[in-house]
Amino acid sequence: MSRGQPTLLVQLSDLHVGGNEDGKDPISRLEAVIDAVRSLPNAPDAVLVSGDITDDGAEDGYRVAREMFARLDVPLHVLPGNHDDRGRLRKAFDLPGGGDEPINYSTSVGDLRLVLFDSNVPGRDPGSYDAERMAWLDEELASEPERPTILAVHHTPLTTGIPEWDAINLDRGDREALGTVVARHPQLRAIVGGHLHRVATSALAGCPVLSAPSAYLQVRPNFHRDEVSWVDPPGFAIHALRDGELSSQVEMVPFVSS
Repeated sequence: MSRGQPTLLVQLSDLHVGGNEDGKDPISRLEAVIDAVRSLPNAPDAVLVSGDITDDGAEDGYRVAREMFARLDVPLHVLPGNHDDRGRLRKAFDLPGGGDEPINYSTSVGDLRLVLFDSNVPGRDPGSYDAERMAWLDEELASEPERPTILAVHHTPLTTGIPEWDAINLDRGDREALGTVVARHPQLRAIVGGHLHRVATSALAGCPVLSAPSAYLQVRPNFHRDEVSWVDPPGFAIHALRDGELSSQVEMVPFVSS
């Protein structure tokens, strides 16, 4: 890679292939997002998919998603969400490990290191981290302390102020435990996730945190009652690393429901 040329990582999240929220089709929205990524002035070096590829963990949903992703023609790095089936996802995308165990791994994207960290608890919407997973993360980050790194999760470690949404995300104890590990690794440039179906930002132990938009539908919040509504448009995030500095940006994709 030539000096000064940025490394570009596109992030898709919460596709929900097979879903039918409010009668709205996830496939047409995903097609629009893929078209938008393909039309970017600069092709990405890779695409991160941060969970909820399917709505119900069905094998056919992963087949459809994989066929659609093929149009991007770049390396694809996939993480499960709470709607996914780890075993089927692992098989469909040839991910490391076996069976239903957590899907944790690292990869290189140009000058960037990407660490994918599974926050899911099968059968539950909220995420959580056990001691074994936290030890894996600490050791994995320690193995390359000088390289700019993004940590990708599904359950974004921040609060939204939306009661219904915070109840199905990470609790304070898990955020604090993750923050303890993050604080030991200053090469982390950002923590990025999904799950929340809306753009939100915060920081954890001094590290920027971004919740990327959904490639399906966004949540319109109600900060006073436990209710949300679903709205267009779909979107995606772009993470650009240039000369060791990371910028994370969001693209919303114009979409008119048919």
